[in-house]
Amino acid sequence: MNTCKIFVVEDDPIYAKVISYHLSQNPDYEVEVYENMRSCLKNLHKSPNLITLDYSLPDMSGSAALKMIQEYNSDIPVIIISGQNDISTAVELLKDGAYDYIVKDDGAKNRLWNTVKNAREKNSLKQEVESLREEIGQKYTFSKGIIGTSSAMKRVFSKMEKAIKTNIIVSISGETGTGKELVAKAIHYNSKSSKKPFVVVNVSAIPEDLIESEMFGHEKGSFTGADKRRIGKFELAEGGTLFLDEIGEMSLSMQAKLLRVVQERELNRVGGNEVIKINTRIVIATHRNLLEEVRNGNFREDLYYRLLGLPIELPPLRDRGNDKMVLAKYFITEFYKENDIPNLSLSKEAQNKIMDYPFPGNVREMKAVIELAAVLADGNIIEGKDISFNSTNQLSDILNGEMTLEEYNARIISSYLKKFDGNITMVSKKLSIGKSTIYRMKKNGTLKNN
Repeated sequence: MNTCKIFVVEDDPIYAKVISYHLSQNPDYEVEVYENMRSCLKNLHKSPNLITLDYSLPDMSGSAALKMIQEYNSDIPVIIISGQNDISTAVELLKDGAYDYIVKDDGAKNRLWNTVKNAREKNSLKQEVESLREEIGQKYTFSKGIIGTSSAMKRVFSKMEKAIKTNIIVSISGETGTGKELVAKAIHYNSKSSKKPFVVVNVSAIPEDLIESEMFGHEKGSFTGADKRRIGKFELAEGGTLFLDEIGEMSLSMQAKLLRVVQERELNRVGGNEVIKINTRIVIATHRNLLEEVRNGNFREDLYYRLLGLPIELPPLRDRGNDKMVLAKYFITEFYKENDIPNLSLSKEAQNKIMDYPFPGNVREMKAVIELAAVLADGNIIEGKDISFNSTNQLSDILNGEMTLEEYNARIISSYLKKFDGNITMVSKKLSIGKSTIYRMKKNGTLKNN
């Protein structure tokens, strides 16, 4: 940890010396003493990391002084030190944002030492989190995270710019592998809420009986197994963005509950009566045509129009022209940087293979194909033979060899789970089998990882 600058605001010169001497025993603490609030305020530009504040100052009350410090910088921890053991005053000050309230008694020095230590560690952790969020934000800038120069992608970028400037709900559609979550992250980390949480809920991956608790949280004892209170994803995303991936897989009953939360901007945890106000931006994504789902009775029309917001449709890679080559070269560069290997280039034959292939798995498949090619390349050039496409031969590979019907079923289900990123709801619909069958096969180990 770096040096911690501490302001001690205390009008009793003897007690000020005691505190200053005690804290100065830590060589990392730089302590400055001020006898009144006026002199402290004049020096806040020095950016103290922490302030200890006498509650009874000659020129200002402790409450007023706390408020002025917070107005200057609400991130500075303020420890109130008082000669009065007044519980009601302590409670009010803590509610108003004081870090701690310490009474001037025999144990005050030790308590102050521990409180400063804890405040410093908490602030250091907060700074680490902020630094990490800045790194993540840089990762999801347009130029680094989302690659493309085609007219289709320029339209996407234009809509993303509009989404960044407002807090409007965003609905992202596109085939599997087109980068829907990447777009959601880019919108969040380039918006004014970038320092707030980005929380992801993959609707298709959560069993129906757990999704309400996952989204809204639950109170202790609200159902069997609820041994403690749980905060839901909406609350965790407070002030930031909640990304609801594969929203089209949500049941109609859960859609009704989500509609109420979106309309009222408030929720109740499962089993609770407390009304919790929320300030969370919603971004949704789906590979389905939601309007068609509405017509088929699978998605509520009122929720559809609530969540439509600003629609962004991601084009499949096959419709993005030369973006294929732009992405291929980008993934090659990223791969050699990450693995500290010489830069690679694509032969003409390799380029032609890439441009001629439709990439049904879109950008995700492109990345996998390029990374494999980089590994297989013998020299500094990726040849045509190094470019391998496996998706079109997937089912025929499964059918090779002699197996029982149960083994064939397991291989086919495993293949579909891999193809659809473990989306059990989608696989059950594609293969016309019950979700319980897939859950049972996963539980007993029948399904193998491909």
